[in-house]
Amino acid sequence: MKIQKSLFKLKRVNLFAKCQIHWKERRGEVIFITVGAAVRERILELCREREISVNKLCSMSGVTQSTINNIINRRNNSTTISTIKKLCDGLGISLEEFFHSDVFRNLEQEIR
Repeated sequence: MKIQKSLFKLKRVNLFAKCQIHWKERRGEVIFITVGAAVRERILELCREREISVNKLCSMSGVTQSTINNIINRRNNSTTISTIKKLCDGLGISLEEFFHSDVFRNLEQEIR
């Protein structure tokens, strides 16, 4: 049990580090991030582009605030396509538009 907790902490720290490293990409460095971090970043990017809050996105899409908060706060790293589709419907975009972003181009292979 102690080993599992240590591995969980290590994974959480690594994900956080990858998210932090992602910001360096905007300065010209090539990096890799996970799918969960990419989805989180894309949601935040879309909210910034539309000048809406995450709370407003909840009401527009019908996705509960706790679900979106779990994604944004890195407690949920495996968002379902169904949830992403609801967010897209609320934003008036397609799934293709959601995934058509630089943030998804350098995804790290998660199964080795």
